[in-house]
This record gives sequence, C-alpha cells and structure tokens, in this order.
Amino acid sequence: MPRPSRPLLWIASSRKDYGDFPPKVQEAMGFELFLAQTGQHPPSAKMLKGIGNGIVELVEDFDSDTYRAVYTVRFETAVYVLHCFKKKSKRGIQTPQSDIELIKRRYRDAEADYSARKNEERKR
Repeated sequence: MPRPSRPLLWIASSRKDYGDFPPKVQEAMGFELFLAQTGQHPPSAKMLKGIGNGIVELVEDFDSDTYRAVYTVRFETAVYVLHCFKKKSKRGIQTPQSDIELIKRRYRDAEADYSARKNEERKR
C-alpha cells in the first residue's frame, strides 16, 4: 500500500538555491526529499544539531564540493525545505553559524506559513 505523501514547501530562496545545484546533486537530494515526504528516512539524512528535533540535513558530495539541504518534518501535513547551500568552509564538517541562524529564522517563517495554512483550511 503506498504511503501518503506530504507536500514539499520551500521557504525563501531555498528552491532557487536548490535549482543552482548540479543536476546529479538535485537528482540524489530530490529522491531523498521524496522519501521524507512519504515518511521514510533518507540515507544521507542526519539531525541538525543545535536547533532541536525534527530539523534534518541532507549532505551530498559532488566534484570536491559538499551540498546541503535542510528541511523540517515537524509539521504533520507538510515538509518544509528551509535552506539549500554549498558548504564553503573547509574547516571541519560543522554547519557554519551564519547558516544555523538563517535556518532558525526560516523555521520561524515555516511555522507562520503552516499556521496560516491551517487557519485557511479551518475557514473552508
């Protein structure tokens, strides 16, 4: 029996930034985002530390660069992609603090969007 699929919603420039990734990275991450939409655990997914539960990071290496997509599964009826970026820092694997702050802001935007969508559904 097929699993129900939650819509994939993009916050701010995340969709455009994802579109700038190499096609092979988009293909790999696209499949993993699909898995998240259907409630499965993507192979490269790991919880992003320092933000809380339900914030997940996908990591894909390609042509000596590392690409990341951060999404949240905290919402019952949607998966929100919060941030997509090419990791620039060569010092360790840690996500740069500026990206962490951006992800936190975009998570708040996702919360507001989700609340607005739920309120709109209730009005119908």
